Amino acid sequence: MDWNLRATTVVAVKHKGEVAMASDGQVTLGDTVMKAGARKVRYLYKGEVLVGFAGASADGFTLLEKFEIKLEEFHGNLERAAVELAKEWRTDRVLRKLEALLLVANADKILLISGNGDVIEPDDDVIAIGSGGPYAQAAALAMIKFADHMRARDIAYEAVKIAAGICIYTNDNIIVEEIAGGEGPSKS
Repeated sequence: MDWNLRATTVVAVKHKGEVAMASDGQVTLGDTVMKAGARKVRYLYKGEVLVGFAGASADGFTLLEKFEIKLEEFHGNLERAAVELAKEWRTDRVLRKLEALLLVANADKILLISGNGDVIEPDDDVIAIGSGGPYAQAAALAMIKFADHMRARDIAYEAVKIAAGICIYTNDNIIVEEIAGGEGPSKS
């Protein structure tokens, strides 16, 4: 599976007890921008879990729904829900054709889920997907290292903003959601 699926950038950052996920809003069809303000990051499971997707929109929404069902089934256990989704995604004849990736996070961890059966927790508490993902991930890692005073939400926002300046499939209509210390959706 291509981890650099075109048409978006989604980054997740865990920093100083905060978890933030940011994405751009651009939806493209081939080389044409179809929408500038799509929402690719959502809260699930009573506001305790963040989910973002890159790839085909319908595929991403299908996987979001499946992941939400798994979260309910496993009472919010992020790792168990992720592993079970990855297993089903890889083995189901219909699901395995879906072209998308998911980033999922709670107050404790960030995971990437792919249709290859991957469930990956990043070593550095930063991971990004989409065509602008490598730029956003590099930017976020640099900010954590050299601007340690920044909040997770600011790092995620600036990382996508930097990616938008490089990747033609990423715009600067950025949405950031965060979870601070397991308290659910932030009020900012």
